Amino acid sequence: MNHLHTALWGVLPYLVLVLFAAGTAWRYRYDRFGFTTRSSQLHESRLLRVASPLFHYGLLFVFAGHVVGLVVPESFTERVRVHEWLYHANALAVGGAAGIVTTVGLGLLVYRRLRTPAVRSGSLRGDRLLHPLLLAVLLAGLAATATTTSAHPYDYRLGVSVWFRSLFALDPDVDAMADAPLAFQLHTALGLALFALWPFSRLVHAFAAPLGYAVRPYVVYRSRGMRRAPEPHPAEARPAPRPAGRR
Repeated sequence: MNHLHTALWGVLPYLVLVLFAAGTAWRYRYDRFGFTTRSSQLHESRLLRVASPLFHYGLLFVFAGHVVGLVVPESFTERVRVHEWLYHANALAVGGAAGIVTTVGLGLLVYRRLRTPAVRSGSLRGDRLLHPLLLAVLLAGLAATATTTSAHPYDYRLGVSVWFRSLFALDPDVDAMADAPLAFQLHTALGLALFALWPFSRLVHAFAAPLGYAVRPYVVYRSRGMRRAPEPHPAEARPAPRPAGRR
C-alpha cells in the first residue's frame, strides 16, 4: 500500500505536470488554430445563454477557492485574525454554492449537446470523455466539501493542502495525502486525470484568452454621412475662358 501511495501522490503529479506542459506546447505548435471552443451558438442559443455563464463564472469561483484553500497556509489566516470557523464557513458557503452552480451549468451544457442534433454532430470524440470526467470531478468535490461538515470533519488545510505545497518543494508529503478521506483522494485523482486530458481537449481554449484587446490601440471609425464633398482643385476653380467672337 505504501508503494501505491508513493506512486499516486509522489510520482503521478509530476508525470501529469510534464504531460500537461508538453501536450500544451505540442498542441500550440501543430494545432494553433485549434485553441477554440468550436462555438455552436448559431445552432442553439437559448440554453447556451443560461448554461455558459453558470458554468464559466461558477468555475472561476471554484478555481479561486482551490487556490486559496491549497496555497494559503493556516498560519497566514491566523496572523491576519481570520478565525478558523469563519474561514471554513465561508469556504463551505461560497465553495459549495460555486460547485453547485458549476455542476448545474455543466448539466445544462450536456443536455443541450444531446438535445440539439446540430450541436451533437459537431462534438469531438474527446467530449465523450471530457464531460463525464468534468462531472465526476465536480461531484467528488461536492462530496469532499460535505465531508468537512460531517460528524467528524476533516481539516484539509492540515492534510491535502500540506501535500499540495510539498510538491513545489520537490519533497512530496505522501502521508499527508494518504491519510485524507476517500472523497478527497478521489477528487484529487480525478483532478489529475482532468489536467492530463486538458491539452488534448477543448479545455485548451482557456489559454487563448484575448488579453491583447486590453492594450491594443483604439480603432477610429468615421460615419459616411458626415463626409464633406471634396473641394475642387485650384485649376478647376478658374472660370472657363469666353470664346472669341465678333464685337
